[in-house]
Amino acid sequence: MKSYIVGVGMTKFEKPESRDWQYWDMAKEAGGAALADSGIAYEDVQQVPVGYCFQASTAGQRAVYELGLTGIPVYNVNNNCATGSTALMMARQFVEGGISDCVLALGFEKMKRGALGGGADGGDFSTSPVARHYGIMAARHGFEMSPPTAQIFGDAAREHMEKYGTTEAQLAAVGAKNHRHSVNNPYAQFQDAYTVDEILAAKAIHAPLTKLQCSPTSDGAAAAVVVSERFVEERGLGEKAVEIVAQSMTTDTEESFASGSCIDVVGQPMSREAARQVYEASGLGIEDVDVIELHDCFSVNELLTYEALGLCGAGESGQLVESGATTYGGRWVVNPSGGLISKGHPLGATGIAQAAELTWQLRGEAGARQVEGARTGLAHNIGLGGAAVVTLLRKR
Repeated sequence: MKSYIVGVGMTKFEKPESRDWQYWDMAKEAGGAALADSGIAYEDVQQVPVGYCFQASTAGQRAVYELGLTGIPVYNVNNNCATGSTALMMARQFVEGGISDCVLALGFEKMKRGALGGGADGGDFSTSPVARHYGIMAARHGFEMSPPTAQIFGDAAREHMEKYGTTEAQLAAVGAKNHRHSVNNPYAQFQDAYTVDEILAAKAIHAPLTKLQCSPTSDGAAAAVVVSERFVEERGLGEKAVEIVAQSMTTDTEESFASGSCIDVVGQPMSREAARQVYEASGLGIEDVDVIELHDCFSVNELLTYEALGLCGAGESGQLVESGATTYGGRWVVNPSGGLISKGHPLGATGIAQAAELTWQLRGEAGARQVEGARTGLAHNIGLGGAAVVTLLRKR
């Protein structure tokens, strides 16, 4: 059975504490926009998976109740930075499994200012769900007094530079591209363009990463209405419908840890396997994709993901971004939204916001950031701990 996204919505992503709102306000705004986009009433929705990381248990209900009180199942989902795409995957499974004809996937986050920690309880990393990951990092690189997430990805960047000759300018080129793309995105937290030199000169977070190569903490929400083919036909939603052609989630395997490399620890093997499964299930490859939204939590992760998704070979990602192949006029447009680096990263909303951007792109509704002729899109969302979700979308 096929599944389709027929409505999407999101809030503008905001700097934490810069707007007077609560997470349920965000959810109402994004969920209401997705329902309005689809032309579907909340009373037609049969189930709601809700993603978030930093709110209390059953916050999903508190948020969804702003849309209606119909007694339907609400599922609270927490999968670190892959939370939003996990909620979307649950919605797709409900539909493709024949359980429901209309499901609302919702994700939100109300965050605090400052860098994310490492998931430790009271600073004791032995209690962290990612203790194994940070243990691998510390064994090879030691532990510095810099933000833990920036540190583990920054160490992956150091390894990539040592192994393949990747340069600081190539890492900065990712940030420059994504900040430039966000200028045309009214939903983005930042809408300023920077040169490679300006990005290199920005405040160092964990060398070689500077502030303008790191995703910020953000407040915001996103939502998507996922329905069956029968529902599309009955409601006359063919012009709105974007098919979820294939989708896969992977988690860590022995490969993530065996090498002792931060490149593997931060998820490149998970991403590679999720992409392989999606290509196999769909019969399509990266050569068939026009536009990509991927998880650039740090500039290095965009380069690692190019390789994992098959845009280039191992060690070739620095040259790929420098060549212009991943921006307008190139082979693919990667992160036309501005990506996590510039659009923002409210963890629970990120994966669904990626799907929203691709839905607008495939419908030809992305305005000044429209990728000309886009017919097929790919989303990649990853979380330490770990989970990688790859989703392939196509205009119906």
